[in-house]
Amino acid sequence: MKLISSILLISALVSPSLFAADKPANLDELLSQVKRERVLEQQKNKLREAKFVTERDQQSQLLQQAKARLHAEEQKTAVLNLAFKQNGDDLAEKERLLQEKSGTLGELFGTVRQMANDSRTVLNSSMISAQKTERSQLLIAMAERKQQPTIQELHDFWIMLQEEMTESGKISRFSVPIITASGEVEQRDVMRVGVFTAFTEGKFLRYLPETGKLVELGRQPVQRLQDVVADFAHTTDASSVQNVVIDPTRGALMALLVQSPDLKERIQQGGWIGYIILVLGAIGLLLALQRFIYLTVVGRGVAKQQKEAKANSNNPLGRILSVYKEDQHNDVETLSLKLDEAILREVPKIERGLITLAVLAAITPMLGLLGTVSGMIETFQAITLFGTGDPKLMSGGISQALVTTELGLAVAIPILLIHSAISSKSNRLVQILDEESAAVVAFNAERNHGQSDK
Repeated sequence: MKLISSILLISALVSPSLFAADKPANLDELLSQVKRERVLEQQKNKLREAKFVTERDQQSQLLQQAKARLHAEEQKTAVLNLAFKQNGDDLAEKERLLQEKSGTLGELFGTVRQMANDSRTVLNSSMISAQKTERSQLLIAMAERKQQPTIQELHDFWIMLQEEMTESGKISRFSVPIITASGEVEQRDVMRVGVFTAFTEGKFLRYLPETGKLVELGRQPVQRLQDVVADFAHTTDASSVQNVVIDPTRGALMALLVQSPDLKERIQQGGWIGYIILVLGAIGLLLALQRFIYLTVVGRGVAKQQKEAKANSNNPLGRILSVYKEDQHNDVETLSLKLDEAILREVPKIERGLITLAVLAAITPMLGLLGTVSGMIETFQAITLFGTGDPKLMSGGISQALVTTELGLAVAIPILLIHSAISSKSNRLVQILDEESAAVVAFNAERNHGQSDK
């Protein structure tokens, strides 16, 4: 039994499919089954060996083909490397020849680029660009591109410069969108005088290089200049000579006109102190006007009274003479005192307001000085907070300092002159009253002396 078990174990190790078939019933069946399985295994191994040999031959053939292709590619690579080296040498030689032959031409192109860069700033800021908006693209391309410009670009650049020189001496009419003072864009007919002035409907325009559009000035020049350009725009006779306004700075003066403050803005720069000075000045002028009218009427009344013998109570001299008529029977001293009293009653009416005018003439410069101090305080505060890097931060305080001083002097000087004139006029009237009073007293004393002699 041990022998049978050993044979079965060996058969299982040799062929695992042995036990998959029917189990042998005796040793003969087992032997024949083992032999049959051995024959099957030998056939199977032969098939595997044949397959391996076939695949080995195929792999060997593929390897030979790959080696052949590798050899062909290596030969091709060598040919290409040789051609590449030869082309590189030829290219270096041609570049050397190009540098030698284009030396002078390269300097010319460099000059063209520099001229295009310089001309771009001039042409972009020219009023003609508002009419010919497409020419900036060529200048940008020629100035920033590293390749050499073409013959056509050089020709166009030359035509552009010639066109700028030609148009700068012409008067042109064209229709373009403009930006109005209210910020709206409107299509209008524009007249351009060279590169100096552009206007539409009697209003001056300014060219903005940033947007390439014409802008209506927010603050126009005086009406006289607007009338000049309006008449020029409506002129139909080309042979006639007409006046026109031009800006020789190509818009710089017009830009300063927009930035320069008018009278209202200057007064606003003075702040509340400036308004106080103006109110005091207005009060002084009204008071001076009232006193001037009053003294003029009184002076005419006194002059008329000097020519009449009858005393009239509508003027100071007439009222003084009325006192004389009533008290002429008194002695000279009493009459003189009565007349002095009457003159003293009239003098305050004549000199009324002079002290007020003198105070106003003295206080307005002091208010201007106060505004100056206040403005300088604001300036130094701005310097403390923000430094001196931006002058605009200090301009508000400096403007208040200067404007208030200017307003104070502008108000004080006329009031001082008016005070002097009115004071002189009132002193003259008082002097006339004193002279007439002294004459009446002297006449009365002479008459009394004559009566006493009789």
